[in-house]
Amino acid sequence: MNELTPKQIVQELDKFIVGQHAAKRSVAIALRNRYRRQKLSDDMRDEVIPKNILMIGPTGVGKTEIAKRLARLAKAPFLKVEATKFTEVGYVGRDVDAMVRDITDAAVRMVQQEQMKKVEARAREMALDQIVDLLSRGGRKPQVPNLRNFDDAMTALLTQRPVEEEPEPEPAESEIPSEELRSLRERVLAGEMNDKTVEISVEESRFPTLQIFSPQGMEEMGMNIQDLLGGMLPKSRKKRRVTVKEAMEMLTFESAQRLIDMDQVTSESIERVEQTGIIFIDEMDKIAGREGGHGPEVSREGVQRDILPIVEGSTVITKYGPVQTNHILFIAAGAFHVSKPSDLIPELQGRFPLRVELTSLGEEDFVRILKEPQNSLLRQYTALLAQDGVELEFTEDGIAEIAKLAGQVNDQTENIGARRLHTIMERLLEEVSFQAPEMQGVKITINAAYVQSQLSELAKNLDLSRYIL
Repeated sequence: MNELTPKQIVQELDKFIVGQHAAKRSVAIALRNRYRRQKLSDDMRDEVIPKNILMIGPTGVGKTEIAKRLARLAKAPFLKVEATKFTEVGYVGRDVDAMVRDITDAAVRMVQQEQMKKVEARAREMALDQIVDLLSRGGRKPQVPNLRNFDDAMTALLTQRPVEEEPEPEPAESEIPSEELRSLRERVLAGEMNDKTVEISVEESRFPTLQIFSPQGMEEMGMNIQDLLGGMLPKSRKKRRVTVKEAMEMLTFESAQRLIDMDQVTSESIERVEQTGIIFIDEMDKIAGREGGHGPEVSREGVQRDILPIVEGSTVITKYGPVQTNHILFIAAGAFHVSKPSDLIPELQGRFPLRVELTSLGEEDFVRILKEPQNSLLRQYTALLAQDGVELEFTEDGIAEIAKLAGQVNDQTENIGARRLHTIMERLLEEVSFQAPEMQGVKITINAAYVQSQLSELAKNLDLSRYIL
């Protein structure tokens, strides 16, 4: 992040998102402030809190996409949740603390993958040694008892003492491989043995069918019981006959897992969540409003009051340890068609000091969305149909006609923003996609006339387009 200025962050976002410069500037500044804060002295750093952002705009204009791309750009733990999932304690729904537990899980997976990539070369060497050993003995591994005796297992379960695993014997480094083993190793590396079958022993998932549906506030119980029992009982392994290529991937993965330090992964994950985590709360407008006293609105203000301590800073207990939310960046979003941001409780409004209004999309924006992003819709459909040997060519007037129809249907029915382009494109290319396997070598030009012939009648019929487009 020290190499990315706010202007460069906006330029990176421009590659995927059209328009909405005000929102891009706000998130770029928020992201840069994270880097600036890390450079401050310890006493000052704790005092600087993130300036949370409230995005206001209709659906399909890029609110969620901006937050996703921002997190990917910063390589930070990211979580998207809907505010409507959470309900006041006492009603059926998820506890608001679950958002912190979920982003911590995501951070652990992210750090674990990074650490496994660092040891991938060593893990692949270990897997290669195992495969060469298997092949040299005809593809069969000597039988190793998977479980200790029943008394030891029950004693460990009752005393909560983990059973120590017997480490798998590793080949001695001092041994000089024979010419035959060296030749076999070279053949495996060259891929000549990929289709040969070997029998390997792999670890089974612990308690794959154990699920506990717990009441409100006890969502971690199921996972904690699995971790508790999984540490007490020996790991179960099973024999599988796979190709050398598959065995290489599976054994490399297992070796990498053994090489990384999970305590270090956990501590680094919690640090990342606390310092660089981004939580995107969507549908914030659905919980805006005071108590109605009847119907589903009864817990709206209660949800806001439950979210408030998470946003303003608190400590949430997760299975990896306590996580502080003081410096997590929260980005809230909502259409606010019916309610207004001022309908939120004052305390929650104050925790989102930056408000950005995203504009609705018109025909010019649709044209840019179809053409400019790196993996635009036109490039996606062209690449998909090219797999069946069909070449698509979109002319400028054809693209303009697609954008015109999307804007027209949005104006006449429900305005769903850029998502309308997905339905328009699917309907436009439905026949081609269906017939593509029998049309190899055919080039199809999508011009204005073609678009009108496929969609004009449907767009004119307002009642029909309301349900189809």
